[in-house]
Amino acid sequence: MEFSHISVLLKETVDGAFTDPKGVYADLTTGGGGHSLELAKRLDGGRLICFDQDREALEAAGERLKGYPVTFVRRNFCEIKNVLAELGIEALDGIIADLGVSSHQLDTAERGFSFHADAPLDMRMSGEGLSARDVVNEYAEEDIARILFSYGEEKFGNKIARGIVNARLSAPIETTGQLAEIIKASVPAAYRREKNPCRKSFQAIRIEVNHELDVLETALADGFDALRVGGRMSVITFHSLEDRIVKNRFREFCTGCTCPPEFPVCVCSRKPRGRLVDKKPITASAEELEANPRSRSAKLRVIEKIRMSALDD
Repeated sequence: MEFSHISVLLKETVDGAFTDPKGVYADLTTGGGGHSLELAKRLDGGRLICFDQDREALEAAGERLKGYPVTFVRRNFCEIKNVLAELGIEALDGIIADLGVSSHQLDTAERGFSFHADAPLDMRMSGEGLSARDVVNEYAEEDIARILFSYGEEKFGNKIARGIVNARLSAPIETTGQLAEIIKASVPAAYRREKNPCRKSFQAIRIEVNHELDVLETALADGFDALRVGGRMSVITFHSLEDRIVKNRFREFCTGCTCPPEFPVCVCSRKPRGRLVDKKPITASAEELEANPRSRSAKLRVIEKIRMSALDD
């Protein structure tokens, strides 16, 4: 099966999370298996758990990773706690996650992720449940506007939401091409000339369809809990909303005393559970940017677990 995807920050991501060739690791966003393969090659007596909701992705990764000690799990990564319990795994040595939509999903028109081709409105990572068609045809105008502003940071969200609701009065909005034309017609001409006005709205609807920010919060918390002391987590983000969540969650893991500054001594006894491996996010090199323009917005953050509990000595 052809599942084209160029792994972003490949070596940096695996280097960040890899600690022991005999360890147990999880790739929370397997996709075509690029990061998984790089990690699996380094194992010597270890094990890798590969998560993905996308059946096609896991099938492609299965072919790519034949012969390696890999367990494939078709589940959302927010279920990491339950999956590890089902597999009898007590702790992980490392976790990697690439939060970007894969090139295969973007370039496969019928998946409905891209505004560059006309296809049925879908955008479901898993192929199941709520679709983009449901959102644009069934959500109230104020809810569509909220999604566009909150998840796409779209300043013309109110106008676009009104355009969507007005258009669907005549007939349901069925395709990505129809939605793209409605978005373009709803924003000022000057805004259309600056850049494609569909990008933010399509991103926002995709996030809503897949509950991406909510499941990310859960996966980060439960994933960090699942790490053994000395284990590491590498996470690549591609837009500010994801990166803010990862940055803030990692900061929380690295925070010790939370007593008010006027207290003469600490009474909470809270200690940091993690440490940032790099103070600033890692970004793509000039060579990678030239080879893969989609890497331009990627940010990699890596954290190491240094304590099981904030109250441990």
